Amino acid sequence: MPDQHSYRQRPHLGQFAIIALSLALLGALAGCGTTAAPGQPYTGANQKTCADLNAITVPAPAIGLPTGGARVIRAKMVAAAGDGAKAIGAYCRVLGEIAPVDPAAPAIRFQLDLPAQWNGRALMLGGGGYNGTIPDPAGNVPAGPVDQPTPLGRGYATFSSDSGHQANAMTSRDGSFGLNDEALRNFAGDAIKKTHDAALHLIAARYGAKPGKTYFAGGSTGGREALLAAGNWPGDFDGVIALYPAWNAVALNLQFGRITQALARPGAYPSPAQRKLLYDAAMAACDGLDGAVDGVISNVDACNAAFDPATATLNGTPLRCPDGGNGGDHCLSDAQIAAFKVISTPLQLGYTLASGETTYPGFNTWGTNWGTGGTGVQPTILTLGLGTVQPASPMPAVTASGSPPYHSTFWDQWVRYFVTRDAGYDWAKLDGQHPGAWQARIVQLNGLQDANRTDLSAFQARGGKILIAHGTADALVSTQATRQYMERLRTAMGRDRLDGFVRYYEIPGYGHVFGTAFNAAWDSLTLLENWVERNAAPAHPVVTDTAGVPGRTRPLCAYPGWPQYKGSGSLDDAGNFRCVVQ
Repeated sequence: MPDQHSYRQRPHLGQFAIIALSLALLGALAGCGTTAAPGQPYTGANQKTCADLNAITVPAPAIGLPTGGARVIRAKMVAAAGDGAKAIGAYCRVLGEIAPVDPAAPAIRFQLDLPAQWNGRALMLGGGGYNGTIPDPAGNVPAGPVDQPTPLGRGYATFSSDSGHQANAMTSRDGSFGLNDEALRNFAGDAIKKTHDAALHLIAARYGAKPGKTYFAGGSTGGREALLAAGNWPGDFDGVIALYPAWNAVALNLQFGRITQALARPGAYPSPAQRKLLYDAAMAACDGLDGAVDGVISNVDACNAAFDPATATLNGTPLRCPDGGNGGDHCLSDAQIAAFKVISTPLQLGYTLASGETTYPGFNTWGTNWGTGGTGVQPTILTLGLGTVQPASPMPAVTASGSPPYHSTFWDQWVRYFVTRDAGYDWAKLDGQHPGAWQARIVQLNGLQDANRTDLSAFQARGGKILIAHGTADALVSTQATRQYMERLRTAMGRDRLDGFVRYYEIPGYGHVFGTAFNAAWDSLTLLENWVERNAAPAHPVVTDTAGVPGRTRPLCAYPGWPQYKGSGSLDDAGNFRCVVQ
């Protein structure tokens, strides 16, 4: 793939000619003003072939934020493949890049998949972690259904970007791009707008029409991006899906620092066997609190209030080691219990962030699978949980054979490249709760990175809808933080008004990206389509498990509800559970 330097060093005359041609095309498209009808096969006039897109650039004026314009690197037809739910018809795969303003900044690289049979809709997919790679536009939305086609398979024009930098071998944990202001702003949110505008320009060029509806779906960092899309660019998106959204990224990073410091203390890092002891003890104490012993803790608040690893037992044996010392894999030491209690309790800041926050809530630690190895989704859960190497100063490297907790590396990178901008800075020297000379920079980053907007009136006014979901067993982004976001929105906009266009669901047993107790599969995109395009509000949605007990279902309960067993009938049928508030 040509780099951004080859793009910038093209002969000026040729570049101006191409830009002039693109401006003419832009004017023609704006003049026709054709918009596709969403959900209908589009067969309008003035369509271009996939090969034609290779000659097209996107002029800077067509993008709503400052750039050096965009260009198509390559456009190529991909043959139809797969069958059933995995079937994807023929489509045009477009690879492109958006040039920066700062010559030292990397380009935004993006991919746009344009189906031969277009349904008049577009979908942007968000990233994860620090991004740095392009999410597959042919893939599914987070926690998407396994028995339905992907968005591209349904006929959506789909697109995504690396958010404006190319990651090193650390992939989504590489934060080194933060040394450049433009790259940092792109990651913080600007790349959403830039990629959207470039992609829609190319969609209009390909089909001769603009999408009738445009949606956004993402999880984690992509969930934050989804909320930014609705709040910052309400005119660009008709609906968004935000899974386990890291909306308050700065406060989360500060909590990561607090947790990392706790786990780095001598004797505090638990082995996989000790993590399993805690999980099993919490499951034994809390599984039945929802009326069903089914391997899923649904009454999470009751478990958080009642379970204490310092006094808990498993099969009649105390979880705590005798005298609190190091007893090996068969118990938890006082140092390990103290570390787990740091994870489960809120961060309290000695100052106020730009958003007005002074805290980040604790995690639902009891009943969360922190990763114990194994097959299937467990290796990913292990990586996103507590990892395999104790955090230390300096932070151990991420290697193929093991790594520190994902959050610890994430914190280390943020301290070095976002806050201090000193690649040699020792993370252990920064106290996030009392950062001294770094406080102003942290507050500045909070204003830049976080989805702090609580007035979503403009998005609501154009008929926009938001679906949010978060697993209660998430080890990387606290479910309690998403509750905090919802409470902020309700305070700002009022409960009744908010319920008219936002729904938030908690999924018991579901973790970050994956879950072993309950691995969620949910047709959120169809739900969003029906709400936006037919004004059919969600009614009794259901989520399906694909890992714990494949095929079992549970009701998706709107916050603050949770699913309680009715007392009879199959534990695998959502119809035998009711949503309650307690």
